[in-house]
Amino acid sequence: MFSIDQFMLQLPVYFDYNATTPCDPRVVEAMLPYFSRYFGNPASHNHSFGWEAEEAVEQAREQVAKLVGADPKEIIFTSGATEADNLAIKGVFETYAVKGNHIITCSTEHKAVLDTCSHLEKNGAEVTYLAVDKNGSIDLAAMEAAIKPSTILIAIMYANNETGTIMPVKEIGAIAKRRGVIFFSDATQAVGKIPVNVIDDGIDLLSLSGHKMYGPKGVGVLYIRRKNPRIKLTAQLDGGGHERGVRSGTLNVPGIVGLGKACEICGAEMETEFNRIKSLRDKLETALLQIENSFLNGDKNRRLANVTNIAFKFAEGDSLIMAINKNVAVSSGAACSSATPEPSHVLKAMGIDDELASSSIRFSLGRFTTAEEIDYVIEEVTAKGQELKKTKSLIQESNS
Repeated sequence: MFSIDQFMLQLPVYFDYNATTPCDPRVVEAMLPYFSRYFGNPASHNHSFGWEAEEAVEQAREQVAKLVGADPKEIIFTSGATEADNLAIKGVFETYAVKGNHIITCSTEHKAVLDTCSHLEKNGAEVTYLAVDKNGSIDLAAMEAAIKPSTILIAIMYANNETGTIMPVKEIGAIAKRRGVIFFSDATQAVGKIPVNVIDDGIDLLSLSGHKMYGPKGVGVLYIRRKNPRIKLTAQLDGGGHERGVRSGTLNVPGIVGLGKACEICGAEMETEFNRIKSLRDKLETALLQIENSFLNGDKNRRLANVTNIAFKFAEGDSLIMAINKNVAVSSGAACSSATPEPSHVLKAMGIDDELASSSIRFSLGRFTTAEEIDYVIEEVTAKGQELKKTKSLIQESNS
């Protein structure tokens, strides 16, 4: 197991692991030979350079498959989860158009899913966006009630990227199976952090991304079930018929090798890592919730161990983030939406008003988070929070 004891407290500290993770040094080490020594194209079947690259890709395919309980032949490599999401949703919509055009998803999905569904609505799709409760979870009865003869896909994420709320995936899978509907889950935040098994969970399509689990950016996976039922997808990229004709394009061999190694490490160290990170998260959360007018967003129990999303009612918009961002890297929501000044669509869907949603911060921890960093963030947020409250009080007094 990789040790973090070698790291001393250095500023700034990183608490945005749900946005991206640093590459584990063991992952980098595994990748390096495939940039120069083993540089072949795995589609080159006539010489040893291609054979070596292909062998490395197939080993990675096995490593990924093992982590999610799939057959290696069901693993398709992509450029990331966004591409995998698009391939899954658009691929189903085009392939099963003869059956229907109805898709069921959730209002708190990642933009890669929501924007894809919105795009398909312009092309004739009917999309039902399920509401969530105050914890960010869907109502299973409402989901099943939304299914109709024209329903071809249920797209519900495994765990939310902003709050960490874990969806009732196994129950969703059982309903989808019983009703004969394909079930796709964006598991980008879940895979590598908690046990995910596509067979046990009844998942037909699943996406993940390397850079969320200490692998490199620019590589991801789409799992496509091969039996009971066999899922077919219309390719979204043409040119060469790579990846069993589903996703054309020369494979990113170093990235794929890195993703495979990242999956292997996560599988071996998941339980130990879960317990350590949860302990650190709980310490951070308990301390920050002691600050007056601070509230937890999301499900306290059914969530990922590495994330806490806290609203600071005394703060104006993202003023607290601005106050701490020189030394503490955090976010107010998904990285893909950070340039958008609007309050988080996830928190709004949970019934949180714009003011409170705008003053919420997501703290996400990871493999290299230390106890010293937790102590520092507690001190920094508490101190800056007190300064903001004092400033707000003075402004209110001057205006009265």
